Amino acid sequence: MQGTEFDRWARIRAQGALRYVLLNGVVFYGLPMFLIMTYVIPHPRLTVAQSALLWVAIAGAGFGAAMWIVQERRFRKVSGRS
Repeated sequence: MQGTEFDRWARIRAQGALRYVLLNGVVFYGLPMFLIMTYVIPHPRLTVAQSALLWVAIAGAGFGAAMWIVQERRFRKVSGRS
């Protein structure tokens, strides 16, 4: 983690994990995945509402939480905190 990346993560970190997961996971990952999986590659057994729940909420939140954990580990390694 470089100095500028460290400072950027410190600012993001101060805003909290929930905000990060909702914004980066659900909105920036889950929503595009929903659009792709619903309209580009539609699933024959799922309705649009089921696809939305699956990709926006579950996959997006999972992605956001995983990225938070990765960034926290990198931040703590550089900052010397455990």
